[in-house]
Amino acid sequence: MKLSVIIVNYNVEFFLEQCLHSVEKAIAGIDAEVFVVDNVSVDGSCAMVKEKFPWVELIENTENVGFSKGNNQAMRISKGEYFLLLNPDTVVEEDTFSKVIDFMDDHPETGGLGVKMVDGKGNYLPESKRGLPTPWVAFYKIFGLSALFPKSKRFNRYYLGNLSPDETHEIEILSGAFMMMRKRALDEVGLLDEAFFMYGEDIDLSWRIVLGGYKNHYYPHTRIIHYKGESTKKGSLNYVFVFYNAMIIFAKKHFDAQHAKVFSFLIKSAIYLRAALAIITRFIKSSWQAVLDFALILSGMLVMQNWYAQFSNKIYDERLSTVAFSLYAFTWMGSVLFSGGYDKPIKLGKIMKGILVGAALILMAYSLLPEALRFSRAMILLGTLWVSLVFLLSRSFMHAVVKGGHRFSGSTVKRYALVGSDEEIDRIEHLMQQTRSGMPFRVHVGVGDEVSSASNGVGNVSQLDEIIRVHKINEVVFSGKDLEAKTIIEHMSTLDHRGLDFKIAPPESLSIIGSNSIDASGDVFILDTNAISKSSNKRNKRTLDVILSLLLLIFSPIFMWFQKQPFGFLRNIFQVMFGRKTWVAYAESSTKLRLPKIRNGVIPVNFKLKGLNSGGEVNERLNVVYARNYQVRKDLRLLFNAWRDLGA
Repeated sequence: MKLSVIIVNYNVEFFLEQCLHSVEKAIAGIDAEVFVVDNVSVDGSCAMVKEKFPWVELIENTENVGFSKGNNQAMRISKGEYFLLLNPDTVVEEDTFSKVIDFMDDHPETGGLGVKMVDGKGNYLPESKRGLPTPWVAFYKIFGLSALFPKSKRFNRYYLGNLSPDETHEIEILSGAFMMMRKRALDEVGLLDEAFFMYGEDIDLSWRIVLGGYKNHYYPHTRIIHYKGESTKKGSLNYVFVFYNAMIIFAKKHFDAQHAKVFSFLIKSAIYLRAALAIITRFIKSSWQAVLDFALILSGMLVMQNWYAQFSNKIYDERLSTVAFSLYAFTWMGSVLFSGGYDKPIKLGKIMKGILVGAALILMAYSLLPEALRFSRAMILLGTLWVSLVFLLSRSFMHAVVKGGHRFSGSTVKRYALVGSDEEIDRIEHLMQQTRSGMPFRVHVGVGDEVSSASNGVGNVSQLDEIIRVHKINEVVFSGKDLEAKTIIEHMSTLDHRGLDFKIAPPESLSIIGSNSIDASGDVFILDTNAISKSSNKRNKRTLDVILSLLLLIFSPIFMWFQKQPFGFLRNIFQVMFGRKTWVAYAESSTKLRLPKIRNGVIPVNFKLKGLNSGGEVNERLNVVYARNYQVRKDLRLLFNAWRDLGA
């Protein structure tokens, strides 16, 4: 057997499906076998592989054994002359395997090989070729010198920035996303070191191949898409700790004691530096807007108070008014928050709703205060006008200058180009209409030399560049059934990327997959509106969980007497309060649709059907309806009906 392809999967069902479609085309005419090692995915990955790719050798682990051990499981029983370790969030070209096999056959000294990788927007990924992370190489990478001098042989040796990405080169380190290796070399140097749970194992094995007398090569004459960051969230603090600790293991294994100490010091310094920067950055990103709003509201109201005091000949205690106006500001901002006014994109209607609700709450509280603590109602009304002005002007400024997610709702209209046959475009369009709230503008682009016969057909794929420019397209969706991966990647790599997003619709799939940037997780759009996954609904659901848990805890001495399982009731209160559970969640179902994830629940959505033998199909339908049309009042109604079963 010539080739063994090994994919370790963990909860990326739709990416795996797309990957296997591309692998199936790439192994045509090659004596090959394909393994999928699943590390206890709960998203339906295994069922999908069994149903759609029965020719794949599926290894279902009962525990998450990690990347190294998972790959080793398959390599130990593989029969190929070459082993290819492939990430599930990749797409290979139709001739990728034949080209890399030919290269390996022609270069028997080559033990490992990597290819040119691009992200979901067609941008070249620098980790396609890497150098050995010695202490100084790591220092330059960790402290940003490699980014400042990307072409420098000295400062960017980590990504070999001095070597052209379009030429074949001998390199030291391969990427684990696509790692082609000669079995004979692995027989001599060993498989992946299982001391690495995730990250670093590709560096370790690549270097052992070099130490074993073989060469590693970077081969750019075929490309793959790597939706970098989907199987592992690379922007998280957890990633920083796991990755850099893997580097410490590598240093202790391959460097002498002195160099290993230096390397470990650098790595640990980087861990704390990156962690501190991540925390500070996250705080600034999440709070700067609220801090600015608070400062503007408070300062404006203090100025208005001085003006109003002169106008009305009243004297106010400045310390008391500062406290009162601070509480007013928090009330208005909290009301805007829970009305969805801080969500992106900016929605002025929700902001105004929040301001009015906040004003009503302030007036209600004002009426309950003793006379000595009351301010003029006129200040509350003036404050309402001022807060409205603050939000209007600040959001207009953000829309004009900050942009990004701070634009007004509806100001950026998606303009789609759907590329494929008429039949497949109809399927994709139907899927997208179900997934998104309308598709206001789209054009159909035919494949081959034919212009799409649809009413909005504008040309064929060879004219795509011009079509994008003329029709101001900002999102292109390719049919994976009608277009070769090689053609898709070519267009992604050569089209003008400014403001342009790409998606691929795999054949016979409920998914449309893409990734907007090197740091973003891949976007998966499936057949539901994801209403429960909207930030406002997630916030409302969590708020309901916390408030209800606090109320139930306060009145638990009474409620416990009516619960079927009193101690379970108390346990559930604390589990929901601390975010381990939610009060209402999906019913058990074998659904193949990947619904938005929520926490495990106390009461299932099919509670009303308890005892009526509701089947899997009924539960599936209830789950879909719940996910599409989430409302707090529905949770409350269900909990009211199930109030004696809150200890289940």
